[in-house]
Amino acid sequence: MAKKQNAAVDVRHYDVILAPHITEKATLVSDQNAVVFKVANRATKPEIKAAVEALFNVTVTGVNTITQKGKTKRWKGVPYQRSDFKKAIVTLKDGQSIDVTEGVSA
Repeated sequence: MAKKQNAAVDVRHYDVILAPHITEKATLVSDQNAVVFKVANRATKPEIKAAVEALFNVTVTGVNTITQKGKTKRWKGVPYQRSDFKKAIVTLKDGQSIDVTEGVSA
């Protein structure tokens, strides 16, 4: 069987993964070997998987996505709507991890 080559880092990968999503729930899910990212609203699960594998050099076993609707807020009595955003819960292979505090190493 041929060796699996590392996916090349493409500029589009940086457009898919926007930022790590650091909350209490996101740190709790890290016990199950998962990391939460904010991703582009139009990003698909295969695109997210390819981007995480290329940028962080890990093996992804699953991707779950959530579109979080923006909250309705008020500022000086005037209501406004925060933007919707998409989150991706990326499950990694056992024994692998991503340290979101150090950023991308590429």
